[in-house]
Amino acid sequence: MSRRICPRVTSCGLFWILSVVIFAVNVIDVDAYSCHEVRTAFQLRQVGPLHRVPETPGTDVDLLVCKHQGPSCCTRKMEESYQFAVKRETLHNIHSYSYELEHLISGHSDAFQDMFQYLLSFSQGHLSSLLEGTYSSLSRNALPHVNQLFSSLSLYLRGANVSVEATVHQFFNNLFPLVYTRLINPGIEGSAMVGSEMADCLRMIRQDVNPFGPHAAIMAQELAGAMGAGRQLGLALEEGLEVMNATEHLSLSRECVKGLVKMVYCSHCRGLTLIKPCVGYCLNVMRGCLASVSELDQPWRRYTSLLEQLTHAMAGHHSLELALLGVRGHVAEALVYAQFHGLLITATVEKVCGLSTGKPTGMQPTSPEVTTSAVTSSTPLPSAAPSQPVPEQWLGQLAHLRREFLMYLQRYKSFFAALPEMLCEGENVVDDSTCWSGDDVVESYAGRVVGNGLHAQRQNPEVKVRSPNPTLAEVKERLERFNQETQEKFPKLGQMEPWDELGSGEVEGSTDCDDEDGCQASGDGQDKTSHTDVSSERKSNGRQPGGDSPHEHPVKPPSVRVIGGSPSAIWARPWSLALLLAALCFQWTLF
Repeated sequence: MSRRICPRVTSCGLFWILSVVIFAVNVIDVDAYSCHEVRTAFQLRQVGPLHRVPETPGTDVDLLVCKHQGPSCCTRKMEESYQFAVKRETLHNIHSYSYELEHLISGHSDAFQDMFQYLLSFSQGHLSSLLEGTYSSLSRNALPHVNQLFSSLSLYLRGANVSVEATVHQFFNNLFPLVYTRLINPGIEGSAMVGSEMADCLRMIRQDVNPFGPHAAIMAQELAGAMGAGRQLGLALEEGLEVMNATEHLSLSRECVKGLVKMVYCSHCRGLTLIKPCVGYCLNVMRGCLASVSELDQPWRRYTSLLEQLTHAMAGHHSLELALLGVRGHVAEALVYAQFHGLLITATVEKVCGLSTGKPTGMQPTSPEVTTSAVTSSTPLPSAAPSQPVPEQWLGQLAHLRREFLMYLQRYKSFFAALPEMLCEGENVVDDSTCWSGDDVVESYAGRVVGNGLHAQRQNPEVKVRSPNPTLAEVKERLERFNQETQEKFPKLGQMEPWDELGSGEVEGSTDCDDEDGCQASGDGQDKTSHTDVSSERKSNGRQPGGDSPHEHPVKPPSVRVIGGSPSAIWARPWSLALLLAALCFQWTLF
Protein backbone atom coordinates (compact mmCIF):
# COMPACT_ATOMS: atom_id res chain seq x y z
CA MET A 1 0.00 0.00 0.00
CA SER A 2 2.76 2.39 0.97
CA ARG A 3 4.70 1.50 -2.12
CA ARG A 4 1.74 2.61 -4.25
CA ILE A 5 1.22 5.86 -2.43
CA CYS A 6 4.85 7.06 -2.30
CA PRO A 7 5.39 7.12 -6.06
CA ARG A 8 2.18 9.07 -6.50
CA VAL A 9 3.18 11.57 -3.81
CA THR A 10 6.63 11.92 -5.30
CA SER A 11 5.31 12.52 -8.78
CA CYS A 12 2.73 15.02 -7.46
CA GLY A 13 5.37 16.86 -5.45
CA LEU A 14 7.66 17.11 -8.40
CA PHE A 15 4.83 18.48 -10.51
CA TRP A 16 3.94 21.18 -8.00
CA ILE A 17 7.57 22.11 -7.39
CA LEU A 18 8.12 22.47 -11.11
CA SER A 19 5.01 24.62 -11.41
CA VAL A 20 6.15 26.92 -8.61
CA VAL A 21 9.60 27.31 -10.18
CA ILE A 22 8.13 28.16 -13.57
CA PHE A 23 5.78 30.68 -11.97
CA ALA A 24 8.62 32.28 -10.01
CA VAL A 25 10.78 32.52 -13.11
CA ASN A 26 7.93 34.16 -14.97
CA VAL A 27 7.36 36.63 -12.17
CA ILE A 28 11.07 37.50 -11.99
CA ASP A 29 11.24 37.80 -15.77
CA VAL A 30 8.27 40.13 -15.92
CA ASP A 31 9.67 42.26 -13.09
CA ALA A 32 13.07 42.43 -14.80
CA TYR A 33 11.48 43.76 -17.97
CA SER A 34 8.95 46.05 -16.34
CA CYS A 35 9.03 49.74 -17.25
CA HIS A 36 8.75 51.09 -13.71
CA GLU A 37 12.30 52.49 -13.60
CA VAL A 38 11.86 53.96 -17.07
CA ARG A 39 8.67 55.75 -15.99
CA THR A 40 10.46 57.10 -12.92
CA ALA A 41 13.36 58.47 -14.97
CA PHE A 42 10.95 59.84 -17.58
CA GLN A 43 9.12 61.76 -14.88
CA LEU A 44 12.15 62.97 -12.90
CA ARG A 45 13.94 64.30 -15.98
CA GLN A 46 10.71 65.94 -17.20
CA VAL A 47 11.02 64.33 -20.60
CA GLY A 48 7.34 64.44 -21.44
CA PRO A 49 3.84 63.25 -20.49
CA LEU A 50 4.06 60.17 -18.28
CA HIS A 51 1.21 58.39 -20.06
CA ARG A 52 3.50 57.85 -23.04
CA VAL A 53 5.56 55.31 -21.08
CA PRO A 54 4.04 51.77 -21.13
CA GLU A 55 3.67 49.75 -17.95
CA THR A 56 5.37 46.71 -19.48
CA PRO A 57 7.75 46.27 -22.41
CA GLY A 58 6.32 45.86 -25.87
CA THR A 59 7.56 43.55 -28.60
CA ASP A 60 5.95 45.06 -31.65
CA VAL A 61 7.10 48.70 -31.35
CA ASP A 62 8.41 50.45 -34.45
CA LEU A 63 11.28 52.69 -33.34
CA LEU A 64 13.38 54.98 -35.51
CA VAL A 65 16.43 55.58 -33.30
CA CYS A 66 16.49 53.10 -30.41
CA LYS A 67 16.21 49.92 -32.44
CA HIS A 68 17.20 46.65 -30.77
CA GLN A 69 16.16 43.02 -30.54
CA GLY A 70 13.73 42.04 -27.78
CA PRO A 71 11.07 43.86 -25.77
CA SER A 72 11.30 47.66 -25.35
CA CYS A 73 9.91 50.21 -22.92
CA CYS A 74 10.01 52.90 -25.64
CA THR A 75 7.46 54.01 -28.19
CA ARG A 76 7.59 56.37 -31.16
CA LYS A 77 5.99 59.08 -29.04
CA MET A 78 8.65 58.58 -26.38
CA GLU A 79 11.38 58.96 -28.97
CA GLU A 80 9.90 62.31 -29.96
CA SER A 81 9.91 63.40 -26.32
CA TYR A 82 13.49 62.18 -25.96
CA GLN A 83 14.57 64.32 -28.91
CA PHE A 84 13.13 67.49 -27.40
CA ALA A 85 14.54 66.64 -23.98
CA VAL A 86 18.06 65.86 -25.18
CA LYS A 87 18.23 69.11 -27.17
CA ARG A 88 17.15 71.07 -24.13
CA GLU A 89 19.62 69.32 -21.83
CA THR A 90 22.58 69.62 -24.22
CA LEU A 91 22.05 73.31 -24.86
CA HIS A 92 21.68 73.88 -21.14
CA ASN A 93 24.99 72.10 -20.51
CA ILE A 94 26.71 74.15 -23.20
CA HIS A 95 25.31 77.32 -21.68
CA SER A 96 26.51 76.31 -18.22
CA TYR A 97 30.10 76.29 -19.50
CA SER A 98 29.86 79.38 -21.72
CA TYR A 99 28.09 81.29 -18.96
CA GLU A 100 31.29 82.10 -17.09
CA LEU A 101 33.16 83.19 -20.20
CA GLU A 102 30.28 85.39 -21.35
CA HIS A 103 30.05 87.15 -17.99
CA LEU A 104 33.82 87.46 -17.77
CA ILE A 105 33.75 89.44 -21.03
CA SER A 106 30.61 91.45 -20.31
CA GLY A 107 31.61 92.21 -16.72
CA HIS A 108 35.05 93.48 -17.68
CA SER A 109 33.63 95.37 -20.65
CA ASP A 110 31.32 97.28 -18.30
CA ALA A 111 34.11 97.79 -15.79
CA PHE A 112 36.51 99.16 -18.42
CA GLN A 113 33.85 101.51 -19.81
CA ASP A 114 32.96 102.72 -16.32
CA MET A 115 36.62 103.47 -15.68
CA PHE A 116 36.99 105.27 -19.02
CA GLN A 117 33.93 107.39 -18.33
CA TYR A 118 35.18 108.25 -14.86
CA LEU A 119 38.52 109.43 -16.24
CA LEU A 120 36.74 111.47 -18.92
CA SER A 121 34.44 113.02 -16.34
CA PHE A 122 37.32 113.93 -14.07
CA SER A 123 39.37 115.39 -16.91
CA GLN A 124 36.38 117.43 -18.05
CA GLY A 125 35.84 118.82 -14.57
CA HIS A 126 39.55 119.54 -14.26
CA LEU A 127 39.56 121.57 -17.49
CA SER A 128 36.35 123.38 -16.57
CA SER A 129 37.84 124.43 -13.26
CA LEU A 130 40.81 125.97 -15.10
CA LEU A 131 38.54 128.08 -17.29
CA GLU A 132 36.24 129.11 -14.45
CA GLY A 133 39.04 129.97 -12.04
CA THR A 134 41.62 131.57 -14.34
CA TYR A 135 39.80 132.62 -17.51
CA SER A 136 36.40 133.60 -16.22
CA SER A 137 35.93 136.11 -19.05
CA LEU A 138 35.59 133.33 -21.59
CA SER A 139 34.55 130.37 -19.42
CA ARG A 140 30.78 130.79 -19.85
CA ASN A 141 31.03 130.63 -23.64
CA ALA A 142 33.84 128.07 -23.65
CA LEU A 143 32.24 125.46 -21.37
CA PRO A 144 29.78 124.20 -24.04
CA HIS A 145 32.77 123.48 -26.27
CA VAL A 146 34.44 121.64 -23.40
CA ASN A 147 31.32 119.52 -22.98
CA GLN A 148 31.26 118.78 -26.70
CA LEU A 149 34.93 117.78 -26.66
CA PHE A 150 34.53 115.18 -23.92
CA SER A 151 31.19 113.96 -25.23
CA SER A 152 32.85 113.17 -28.57
CA LEU A 153 35.78 111.47 -26.82
CA SER A 154 33.33 109.35 -24.84
CA LEU A 155 31.56 108.31 -28.04
CA TYR A 156 34.92 107.43 -29.57
CA LEU A 157 35.80 105.11 -26.69
CA ARG A 158 32.41 103.43 -27.07
CA GLY A 159 33.12 102.65 -30.72
CA ALA A 160 31.37 105.51 -32.52
CA ASN A 161 32.70 106.75 -35.84
CA VAL A 162 34.49 109.78 -34.38
CA SER A 163 37.96 111.16 -35.14
CA VAL A 164 39.93 112.20 -32.07
CA GLU A 165 42.19 114.56 -34.03
CA ALA A 166 39.23 116.25 -35.73
CA THR A 167 37.43 116.57 -32.40
CA VAL A 168 40.41 118.22 -30.70
CA HIS A 169 41.04 120.62 -33.58
CA GLN A 170 37.35 121.53 -33.69
CA PHE A 171 37.54 122.36 -29.99
CA PHE A 172 40.47 124.72 -30.54
CA ASN A 173 38.76 126.20 -33.63
CA ASN A 174 35.75 127.08 -31.49
CA LEU A 175 37.99 128.36 -28.69
CA PHE A 176 39.98 130.74 -30.90
CA PRO A 177 37.27 133.43 -31.42
CA LEU A 178 36.72 133.56 -27.65
CA VAL A 179 40.45 133.79 -26.91
CA TYR A 180 40.97 136.43 -29.58
CA THR A 181 38.16 138.70 -28.37
CA ARG A 182 38.37 138.09 -24.62
CA LEU A 183 42.07 137.53 -23.90
CA ILE A 184 44.18 138.88 -26.76
CA ASN A 185 41.98 141.91 -27.54
CA PRO A 186 39.58 142.41 -24.66
CA GLY A 187 38.87 145.97 -25.86
CA ILE A 188 36.94 144.66 -28.84
CA GLU A 189 33.22 144.16 -28.42
CA GLY A 190 33.81 140.47 -28.15
CA SER A 191 30.27 139.44 -27.37
CA ALA A 192 29.15 140.62 -30.81
CA MET A 193 31.90 138.61 -32.44
CA VAL A 194 30.68 135.22 -31.35
CA GLY A 195 28.54 133.70 -34.06
CA SER A 196 29.31 136.50 -36.53
CA GLU A 197 31.14 136.33 -39.83
CA MET A 198 34.33 137.39 -38.06
CA ALA A 199 34.03 134.48 -35.65
CA ASP A 200 33.56 132.13 -38.58
CA CYS A 201 36.67 133.60 -40.20
CA LEU A 202 38.67 133.08 -37.03
CA ARG A 203 37.58 129.44 -36.85
CA MET A 204 38.52 128.84 -40.47
CA ILE A 205 42.00 130.35 -40.20
CA ARG A 206 42.89 128.95 -36.78
CA GLN A 207 45.12 126.15 -38.03
CA ASP A 208 46.86 128.50 -40.48
CA VAL A 209 47.41 131.24 -37.93
CA ASN A 210 48.39 128.65 -35.30
CA PRO A 211 47.53 130.86 -32.29
CA PHE A 212 48.01 128.01 -29.81
CA GLY A 213 51.42 126.93 -31.01
CA PRO A 214 52.22 123.20 -30.99
CA HIS A 215 49.97 122.44 -28.02
CA ALA A 216 46.77 121.72 -29.96
CA ALA A 217 48.51 119.26 -32.28
CA ILE A 218 50.35 117.58 -29.39
CA MET A 219 47.14 117.17 -27.43
CA ALA A 220 45.39 115.69 -30.46
CA GLN A 221 48.26 113.31 -31.14
CA GLU A 222 48.54 112.14 -27.52
CA LEU A 223 44.81 111.54 -27.14
CA ALA A 224 44.53 109.70 -30.45
CA GLY A 225 47.46 107.44 -29.65
CA ALA A 226 46.42 106.69 -26.10
CA MET A 227 42.69 106.24 -26.72
CA GLY A 228 43.04 104.07 -29.81
CA ALA A 229 43.93 100.90 -27.90
CA GLY A 230 41.18 101.54 -25.33
CA ARG A 231 38.60 101.96 -28.07
CA GLN A 232 39.74 98.83 -29.87
CA LEU A 233 39.69 96.88 -26.61
CA GLY A 234 36.06 97.90 -26.09
CA LEU A 235 35.20 96.85 -29.63
CA ALA A 236 37.01 93.55 -29.11
CA LEU A 237 35.03 92.79 -25.97
CA GLU A 238 31.79 93.52 -27.83
CA GLU A 239 32.93 91.18 -30.60
CA GLY A 240 33.60 88.45 -28.04
CA LEU A 241 30.07 88.84 -26.68
CA GLU A 242 28.66 88.43 -30.18
CA VAL A 243 30.59 85.18 -30.59
CA MET A 244 29.35 83.85 -27.26
CA ASN A 245 25.78 84.85 -28.05
CA ALA A 246 25.87 82.89 -31.31
CA THR A 247 27.29 79.87 -29.50
CA GLU A 248 24.59 79.92 -26.85
CA HIS A 249 21.85 80.00 -29.48
CA LEU A 250 23.37 77.08 -31.34
CA SER A 251 21.02 74.92 -33.40
CA LEU A 252 21.66 71.17 -33.32
CA SER A 253 21.34 69.22 -36.56
CA ARG A 254 18.96 66.29 -36.98
CA GLU A 255 21.86 63.84 -37.13
CA CYS A 256 23.26 65.31 -33.94
CA VAL A 257 19.95 64.97 -32.10
CA LYS A 258 19.64 61.34 -33.15
CA GLY A 259 23.15 60.66 -31.91
CA LEU A 260 22.38 62.33 -28.60
CA VAL A 261 19.16 60.35 -28.12
CA LYS A 262 21.01 57.14 -28.86
CA MET A 263 23.72 58.04 -26.37
CA VAL A 264 21.54 59.37 -23.53
CA TYR A 265 18.16 57.66 -23.73
CA CYS A 266 18.23 54.51 -25.86
CA SER A 267 19.56 52.54 -22.89
CA HIS A 268 16.32 53.43 -21.08
CA CYS A 269 14.37 51.48 -23.66
CA ARG A 270 15.96 48.33 -22.23
CA GLY A 271 15.31 49.39 -18.66
CA LEU A 272 18.93 50.49 -18.12
CA THR A 273 18.36 53.93 -16.66
CA LEU A 274 21.57 54.11 -14.64
CA ILE A 275 24.13 53.05 -17.25
CA LYS A 276 26.37 55.86 -18.52
CA PRO A 277 27.98 56.39 -21.93
CA CYS A 278 31.59 55.43 -22.59
CA VAL A 279 33.98 58.38 -22.70
CA GLY A 280 35.19 57.74 -26.25
CA TYR A 281 31.64 57.26 -27.47
CA CYS A 282 30.55 60.53 -25.86
CA LEU A 283 33.50 62.39 -27.42
CA ASN A 284 32.54 61.19 -30.88
CA VAL A 285 28.94 62.30 -30.42
CA MET A 286 29.82 65.69 -28.96
CA ARG A 287 32.58 66.41 -31.46
CA GLY A 288 30.18 65.59 -34.24
CA CYS A 289 27.50 67.86 -32.78
CA LEU A 290 29.97 70.69 -32.10
CA ALA A 291 32.10 70.35 -35.22
CA SER A 292 31.21 73.88 -36.39
CA VAL A 293 31.78 75.23 -32.88
CA SER A 294 35.26 73.70 -32.81
CA GLU A 295 36.05 75.55 -36.04
CA LEU A 296 36.08 78.75 -33.95
CA ASP A 297 39.13 77.51 -32.07
CA GLN A 298 41.90 79.04 -34.19
CA PRO A 299 40.34 82.51 -34.71
CA TRP A 300 39.38 82.53 -31.02
CA ARG A 301 42.97 81.83 -29.98
CA ARG A 302 44.11 84.69 -32.20
CA TYR A 303 41.37 86.90 -30.77
CA THR A 304 42.39 86.26 -27.16
CA SER A 305 46.01 86.96 -28.07
CA LEU A 306 44.99 90.32 -29.55
CA LEU A 307 42.96 91.06 -26.43
CA GLU A 308 46.07 90.56 -24.34
CA GLN A 309 48.15 92.75 -26.62
CA LEU A 310 45.52 95.51 -26.65
CA THR A 311 45.39 95.42 -22.86
CA HIS A 312 49.18 95.71 -22.72
CA ALA A 313 49.11 98.60 -25.19
CA MET A 314 46.44 100.44 -23.22
CA ALA A 315 48.24 99.83 -19.93
CA GLY A 316 51.71 100.75 -21.11
CA HIS A 317 53.02 103.60 -18.92
CA HIS A 318 49.41 104.50 -18.05
CA SER A 319 49.21 106.34 -21.38
CA LEU A 320 45.41 106.57 -21.44
CA GLU A 321 45.17 108.01 -17.94
CA LEU A 322 48.05 110.44 -18.51
CA ALA A 323 46.64 111.62 -21.84
CA LEU A 324 43.22 112.38 -20.34
CA LEU A 325 44.64 113.97 -17.20
CA GLY A 326 47.00 116.04 -19.39
CA VAL A 327 44.21 117.80 -21.32
CA ARG A 328 44.05 120.61 -18.77
CA GLY A 329 47.78 121.22 -19.02
CA HIS A 330 47.76 121.34 -22.83
CA VAL A 331 44.86 123.81 -22.89
CA ALA A 332 46.51 125.97 -20.23
CA GLU A 333 49.76 126.09 -22.22
CA ALA A 334 47.84 126.84 -25.41
CA LEU A 335 46.08 129.82 -23.79
CA VAL A 336 49.32 131.22 -22.40
CA TYR A 337 50.93 130.80 -25.83
CA ALA A 338 48.10 132.77 -27.46
CA GLN A 339 48.41 135.60 -24.94
CA PHE A 340 52.17 135.64 -25.27
CA HIS A 341 52.04 135.94 -29.07
CA GLY A 342 49.07 138.32 -29.16
CA LEU A 343 50.74 140.97 -31.36
CA LEU A 344 51.69 138.57 -34.11
CA ILE A 345 48.30 136.82 -34.00
CA THR A 346 46.44 140.13 -34.24
CA ALA A 347 48.50 141.31 -37.17
CA THR A 348 47.86 138.10 -39.05
CA VAL A 349 44.12 138.15 -38.33
CA GLU A 350 43.83 141.77 -39.50
CA LYS A 351 45.37 140.84 -42.83
CA VAL A 352 43.20 137.78 -43.39
CA CYS A 353 39.87 138.74 -41.81
CA GLY A 354 40.12 142.52 -42.26
CA LEU A 355 39.61 143.69 -38.67
CA SER A 356 41.45 146.65 -37.13
CA THR A 357 41.77 146.37 -33.38
CA GLY A 358 44.60 148.67 -32.48
CA LYS A 359 47.27 147.57 -30.09
CA PRO A 360 46.37 144.32 -28.35
CA THR A 361 46.42 144.25 -24.58
CA GLY A 362 47.45 140.65 -24.29
CA MET A 363 50.32 139.31 -22.21
CA GLN A 364 53.75 140.72 -23.00
CA PRO A 365 57.09 139.14 -22.09
CA THR A 366 58.81 140.98 -19.27
CA SER A 367 62.32 140.02 -20.35
CA PRO A 368 64.03 138.22 -23.24
CA GLU A 369 64.61 135.20 -21.05
CA VAL A 370 60.95 134.57 -20.38
CA THR A 371 59.49 131.89 -22.66
CA THR A 372 56.21 130.13 -22.92
CA SER A 373 57.60 126.97 -21.40
CA ALA A 374 59.02 128.94 -18.49
CA VAL A 375 55.68 130.56 -17.78
CA THR A 376 53.72 127.35 -17.86
CA SER A 377 56.17 125.04 -16.16
CA SER A 378 57.55 127.16 -13.36
CA THR A 379 54.44 129.05 -12.33
CA PRO A 380 51.34 126.99 -11.68
CA LEU A 381 48.22 128.61 -13.08
CA PRO A 382 45.58 129.54 -10.51
CA SER A 383 42.48 127.41 -10.75
CA ALA A 384 39.49 126.27 -8.77
CA ALA A 385 39.85 122.74 -7.49
CA PRO A 386 37.65 120.11 -9.14
CA SER A 387 34.74 118.75 -7.19
CA GLN A 388 36.80 115.71 -6.24
CA PRO A 389 40.51 114.89 -6.65
CA VAL A 390 41.89 111.99 -8.63
CA PRO A 391 41.55 109.03 -6.27
CA GLU A 392 44.60 106.81 -6.50
CA GLN A 393 42.48 103.80 -5.74
CA TRP A 394 40.57 104.29 -9.00
CA LEU A 395 43.70 104.32 -11.11
CA GLY A 396 45.13 101.48 -9.09
CA GLN A 397 41.90 99.58 -9.60
CA LEU A 398 42.18 100.07 -13.35
CA ALA A 399 45.66 98.52 -13.32
CA HIS A 400 44.37 95.70 -11.12
CA LEU A 401 41.39 95.21 -13.42
CA ARG A 402 43.70 94.73 -16.38
CA ARG A 403 45.77 92.11 -14.59
CA GLU A 404 42.68 90.29 -13.43
CA PHE A 405 41.25 90.24 -16.94
CA LEU A 406 44.46 88.84 -18.40
CA MET A 407 44.64 86.12 -15.77
CA TYR A 408 41.07 84.95 -16.36
CA LEU A 409 41.46 85.22 -20.13
CA GLN A 410 44.29 82.68 -20.12
CA ARG A 411 41.90 79.98 -18.95
CA TYR A 412 39.61 80.32 -21.94
CA LYS A 413 42.01 80.36 -24.88
CA SER A 414 41.10 76.81 -25.89
CA PHE A 415 37.44 77.04 -24.87
CA PHE A 416 35.89 76.04 -28.20
CA ALA A 417 38.25 73.13 -28.78
CA ALA A 418 37.79 71.90 -25.21
CA LEU A 419 34.00 72.22 -25.05
CA PRO A 420 33.23 68.64 -26.25
CA GLU A 421 35.54 67.22 -23.61
CA MET A 422 34.04 69.40 -20.91
CA LEU A 423 30.63 67.94 -21.81
CA CYS A 424 32.04 64.40 -21.62
CA GLU A 425 33.62 64.42 -18.19
CA GLY A 426 32.67 63.93 -14.58
CA GLU A 427 29.48 62.10 -13.70
CA ASN A 428 28.12 62.14 -17.25
CA VAL A 429 30.31 59.30 -18.52
CA VAL A 430 32.14 56.16 -17.37
CA ASP A 431 35.64 55.20 -18.40
CA ASP A 432 36.83 52.52 -15.99
CA SER A 433 33.93 50.05 -15.95
CA THR A 434 31.04 48.81 -18.05
CA CYS A 435 29.44 51.57 -20.08
CA TRP A 436 26.92 52.22 -22.84
CA SER A 437 28.22 52.18 -26.41
CA GLY A 438 25.01 53.23 -28.11
CA ASP A 439 24.05 49.66 -29.01
CA ASP A 440 24.89 47.61 -25.94
CA VAL A 441 26.62 47.48 -22.57
CA VAL A 442 30.36 46.99 -23.08
CA GLU A 443 33.50 46.96 -21.00
CA SER A 444 35.13 49.64 -23.16
CA TYR A 445 34.36 51.58 -26.32
CA ALA A 446 35.88 49.93 -29.38
CA GLY A 447 35.21 52.66 -31.96
CA ARG A 448 37.74 55.13 -33.29
CA VAL A 449 37.69 58.46 -31.44
CA VAL A 450 37.98 61.32 -33.92
CA GLY A 451 39.41 64.78 -33.36
CA ASN A 452 37.80 68.24 -33.42
CA GLY A 453 36.65 70.20 -36.43
CA LEU A 454 34.73 69.56 -39.61
CA HIS A 455 37.50 67.72 -41.41
CA ALA A 456 37.93 65.11 -38.66
CA GLN A 457 34.24 64.23 -38.67
CA ARG A 458 34.55 62.35 -41.94
CA GLN A 459 35.74 59.41 -39.87
CA ASN A 460 33.16 59.85 -37.09
CA PRO A 461 31.27 56.53 -36.65
CA GLU A 462 28.50 58.03 -34.52
CA VAL A 463 27.38 61.35 -36.06
CA LYS A 464 27.33 62.29 -39.73
CA VAL A 465 28.26 65.93 -40.31
CA ARG A 466 26.92 66.84 -43.72
CA SER A 467 27.68 70.59 -43.85
CA PRO A 468 28.95 73.39 -41.58
CA ASN A 469 26.52 75.38 -39.50
CA PRO A 470 25.89 78.55 -41.58
CA THR A 471 25.45 80.81 -38.55
CA LEU A 472 28.69 79.68 -36.95
CA ALA A 473 30.50 79.85 -40.29
CA GLU A 474 29.46 83.50 -40.49
CA VAL A 475 30.60 84.09 -36.91
CA LYS A 476 33.98 82.55 -37.70
CA GLU A 477 34.39 84.71 -40.79
CA ARG A 478 33.45 87.86 -38.87
CA LEU A 479 35.87 87.03 -36.07
CA GLU A 480 38.69 86.42 -38.54
CA ARG A 481 37.89 89.72 -40.25
CA PHE A 482 37.93 91.55 -36.91
CA ASN A 483 41.31 90.02 -36.06
CA GLN A 484 42.69 91.09 -39.41
CA GLU A 485 41.36 94.65 -39.08
CA THR A 486 42.78 94.96 -35.58
CA GLN A 487 46.18 93.80 -36.76
CA GLU A 488 46.09 96.31 -39.61
CA LYS A 489 45.14 99.19 -37.30
CA PHE A 490 47.83 98.24 -34.78
CA PRO A 491 50.61 96.60 -36.82
CA LYS A 492 53.09 96.82 -33.95
CA LEU A 493 50.94 94.99 -31.40
CA GLY A 494 52.89 91.77 -31.69
CA GLN A 495 56.21 93.64 -31.44
CA MET A 496 55.43 95.36 -28.16
CA GLU A 497 57.44 94.47 -25.10
CA PRO A 498 55.61 92.62 -22.33
CA TRP A 499 53.87 94.80 -19.81
CA ASP A 500 56.63 95.55 -17.31
CA GLU A 501 54.16 96.16 -14.49
CA LEU A 502 53.54 92.47 -14.26
CA GLY A 503 56.94 92.33 -12.57
CA SER A 504 58.91 89.15 -12.30
CA GLY A 505 55.92 87.14 -11.18
CA GLU A 506 53.85 85.11 -13.58
CA VAL A 507 50.09 85.03 -13.75
CA GLU A 508 48.72 81.79 -12.45
CA GLY A 509 47.43 79.52 -15.19
CA SER A 510 49.02 81.65 -17.91
CA THR A 511 50.56 78.85 -19.93
CA ASP A 512 49.33 79.13 -23.48
CA CYS A 513 48.19 76.04 -25.27
CA ASP A 514 48.58 75.67 -29.00
CA ASP A 515 47.98 72.77 -31.31
CA GLU A 516 51.70 72.19 -31.60
CA ASP A 517 51.88 71.65 -27.86
CA GLY A 518 49.59 68.66 -28.03
CA CYS A 519 46.75 70.40 -26.23
CA GLN A 520 44.36 69.98 -29.13
CA ALA A 521 42.44 66.71 -29.07
CA SER A 522 44.20 64.25 -31.35
CA GLY A 523 41.49 61.65 -31.52
CA ASP A 524 42.98 58.91 -29.39
CA GLY A 525 40.78 59.57 -26.39
CA GLN A 526 43.86 59.98 -24.18
CA ASP A 527 44.67 63.63 -24.81
CA LYS A 528 44.28 66.42 -22.32
CA THR A 529 43.54 70.02 -23.20
CA SER A 530 43.89 73.21 -21.27
CA HIS A 531 40.17 73.17 -20.61
CA THR A 532 40.89 71.55 -17.29
CA ASP A 533 41.39 74.97 -15.75
CA VAL A 534 37.92 75.99 -16.89
CA SER A 535 36.07 72.87 -15.90
CA SER A 536 37.89 72.19 -12.64
CA GLU A 537 37.38 75.73 -11.45
CA ARG A 538 33.73 75.56 -12.36
CA LYS A 539 33.21 72.32 -10.46
CA SER A 540 35.25 73.39 -7.46
CA ASN A 541 33.29 76.59 -7.08
CA GLY A 542 29.99 74.93 -7.85
CA ARG A 543 29.00 77.66 -10.28
CA GLN A 544 25.82 77.12 -12.21
CA PRO A 545 23.64 79.49 -14.21
CA GLY A 546 21.38 81.33 -11.87
CA GLY A 547 23.41 80.30 -8.83
CA ASP A 548 24.33 82.41 -5.85
CA SER A 549 28.06 82.40 -6.42
CA PRO A 550 29.59 85.88 -6.17
CA HIS A 551 31.43 85.17 -9.42
CA GLU A 552 28.27 84.73 -11.43
CA HIS A 553 27.75 88.38 -12.36
CA PRO A 554 31.17 90.02 -12.22
CA VAL A 555 30.09 93.63 -12.73
CA LYS A 556 32.96 94.18 -10.34
CA PRO A 557 35.11 91.15 -11.11
CA PRO A 558 36.22 89.02 -8.16
CA SER A 559 39.55 89.79 -6.60
CA VAL A 560 42.40 87.55 -7.64
CA ARG A 561 45.93 86.97 -6.44
CA VAL A 562 48.72 88.00 -8.80
CA ILE A 563 52.17 86.65 -8.06
CA GLY A 564 54.81 89.36 -7.94
CA GLY A 565 53.11 92.26 -6.20
CA SER A 566 49.93 93.80 -4.90
CA PRO A 567 47.87 96.44 -6.71
CA SER A 568 48.96 99.12 -4.28
CA ALA A 569 52.63 98.27 -4.70
CA ILE A 570 52.36 98.11 -8.46
CA TRP A 571 50.51 101.43 -8.52
CA ALA A 572 53.53 103.15 -6.98
CA ARG A 573 55.87 102.19 -9.82
CA PRO A 574 54.97 104.59 -12.72
CA TRP A 575 56.95 107.70 -11.68
CA SER A 576 55.44 109.84 -14.41
CA LEU A 577 51.93 109.38 -13.08
CA ALA A 578 53.11 109.94 -9.51
CA LEU A 579 54.74 113.24 -10.52
CA LEU A 580 51.58 114.36 -12.27
CA LEU A 581 49.45 113.58 -9.23
CA ALA A 582 51.92 115.43 -7.03
CA ALA A 583 51.69 118.50 -9.26
CA LEU A 584 47.90 118.38 -9.19
CA CYS A 585 47.84 118.06 -5.42
CA PHE A 586 50.23 121.02 -5.18
CA GLN A 587 47.84 123.13 -7.23
CA TRP A 588 44.86 122.20 -5.09
CA THR A 589 46.67 123.01 -1.85
CA LEU A 590 47.29 126.53 -3.14
CA PHE A 591 43.61 127.15 -3.60
